[in-house]
Amino acid sequence: MNSFFTGLIILLLCGFVAGRFSERFKIIALSIFTGLASACCFVPAVNVLLGGDSLVKTFNFNPLFGNVNFVIDPLSAFFVIIISVMSLITVVYANGYLRPYVEKGKNINAHLVFLPMLFASMQAVVTCQNAFMFLICWEIMSLSSFFLVIFENEKKDVLKAGIKYLVFMHISVLFIMIAFALLSIKAGSFDFNSFKAVFGENVHFANLVFALLFIGFGTKAGFVPFHNWLPDGHPAAPSHVSAVMSGVMIKTGIYGILRVLSLMGTPAKGVAFAVLVISLITALYGVLYAVTQNDIKRLLAYSSIENIGIIGMGIGVGMLGLAFNHPVVAMLGFAGGILHILNHSVFKELMFMAAGSVYTKTHTRNIEILGGLVKSMPKTAILFLIGSVAICGLPPFNGFISEFLVYLGMFKGLSIHNFFSVIMILFAIAGLALVGTMALLCFTKAFSIIFLGMPRSASAQKVTRDNELSMIIPMGFLAVMALLIGVLPIFAFALILSPVSVLMPVVQYNILPTLSIVSVITLYALAFLVFIAVLILVKIKLTNGKIDMHETWGCGYNRANNHMQYTASSYASPFLSMLNPLFKKVFDVEKPRKLFPHSAHFNFHVEDIEEAYLIEPILKTDEWFLSKFEAIQSGNIQSYIKYGLIFLVIVIIGSLLI
Repeated sequence: MNSFFTGLIILLLCGFVAGRFSERFKIIALSIFTGLASACCFVPAVNVLLGGDSLVKTFNFNPLFGNVNFVIDPLSAFFVIIISVMSLITVVYANGYLRPYVEKGKNINAHLVFLPMLFASMQAVVTCQNAFMFLICWEIMSLSSFFLVIFENEKKDVLKAGIKYLVFMHISVLFIMIAFALLSIKAGSFDFNSFKAVFGENVHFANLVFALLFIGFGTKAGFVPFHNWLPDGHPAAPSHVSAVMSGVMIKTGIYGILRVLSLMGTPAKGVAFAVLVISLITALYGVLYAVTQNDIKRLLAYSSIENIGIIGMGIGVGMLGLAFNHPVVAMLGFAGGILHILNHSVFKELMFMAAGSVYTKTHTRNIEILGGLVKSMPKTAILFLIGSVAICGLPPFNGFISEFLVYLGMFKGLSIHNFFSVIMILFAIAGLALVGTMALLCFTKAFSIIFLGMPRSASAQKVTRDNELSMIIPMGFLAVMALLIGVLPIFAFALILSPVSVLMPVVQYNILPTLSIVSVITLYALAFLVFIAVLILVKIKLTNGKIDMHETWGCGYNRANNHMQYTASSYASPFLSMLNPLFKKVFDVEKPRKLFPHSAHFNFHVEDIEEAYLIEPILKTDEWFLSKFEAIQSGNIQSYIKYGLIFLVIVIIGSLLI
């Protein structure tokens, strides 16, 4: 455990130290320090996950805090490993991503401080088991990520997104504080272990506290309807920050939900159904809005909401298994949800980094004006394609494995002898299948419009070469991880059994049937890869490694241009037209007014219906109310003195009356 805290100290200090280096070596120094810190945190966590005893470090700060325990048990170890690996990958990628900003003279010293601070706070959040200290670590995580989001604070929309993120995070922490206060008052302690007895005393109280914590942690994770910050926050942040926020940080909300479940024991059936329903809605809502997006980072942000829904569905199935005393269903649900936490971290970091790679070359996130980049950025294109296949849950990549376990848990759940449970699981199976279908539509759109066809603008046409190795190597590592987990899932499955045991420690279950199924997946995946390799070798042999280029037959028309290609909007339009009531479409149209018009355009974007019909009306009402007090802020010093005198008179009169 001492090495873990050594890693945290290095992370908290390394940003200040790296800032003392010359501009050329600042991020390199940060990468070295982060690598050292990640190793210090990674090693003890791996030992715990491989069967070692849980590690505990106790600090006695003062009577207010009491004993503060930092614990690496199997559940915490799983998250510590993910944070350690992804943090290092993020910083290595940042070497290439931040270089253009440094060359333009932007001061990145503050960024270098807050990035490792975010890593350290996430590590502390998943190991701290004292409610008071947990809230402090949670707040440090929120504030450090806020300053990372507003890296380009000279842009008005970035600052607006950052403030929105901060507001939502404080709404989140408010619910968590209320829940922890109720638990601490009942238990007489801030220690998480003392909460176990409180949860067992009163079912209604336990359900109330879980609801409060689910809202608090769910806001951080991005569950609908608490997701509204996420589609704005991720596009505003630099791509490496978006990657770590989506791939890792939002999972701390999932960690909080899992930790609460480990303290609750057996959840109520109604709570399990509620989690499953909310998660299904989240998955459907996220992927549906991802399909509509033309901003690549907003698309990926909504896709993160979708995948949080899939993780939640796994957790919901696991809770149903516990509630109905069906251990196999519980094990498969929790295993699928927890493995999808790892898988989503891998392919979503890969996707955000690939999007950042495109942005650094084209300086746009608008899919509609890209195209043809596979010729100039072949490595990025291949890596983006791998991430797209993985995120759609297709074999032989990692997304398929975790979604398969969730499916398997749901099909096993059909054997639960409860009519309502069976109906709910059938809806969940159908919903998850629809999510997979829409994910395919979403990412075939993204890949084809960005990388295939002809360039649609000068920004896409001017790209002549791919990004440097400091950006390609981290993406390549993630792509290899996605493939290895997909081809050798038995090792990943064996590792996640330890975190699952924290959620259902008393229940015994037989994992041999599941292991045999996973082994069969490995055989088929390897056979598929061998088949693809043989096809490639045959092609190379027949063509002698040469490719003949010919123009596509144009039906007698040889004046094709980039305006004749599919756009992102037209690609998805046939599907989305069936779902019009679920969107608010905003059009920007300039019609041609004469035979040879000087200008004409047609643009539209889809607004989030929650923001359009709930958030915006609230903000407008608040703005109207506050505008009534504008006259008070006159800027006149005499007026302020008058207000002070009036207040003083009121206080004196009040004190005399009392």
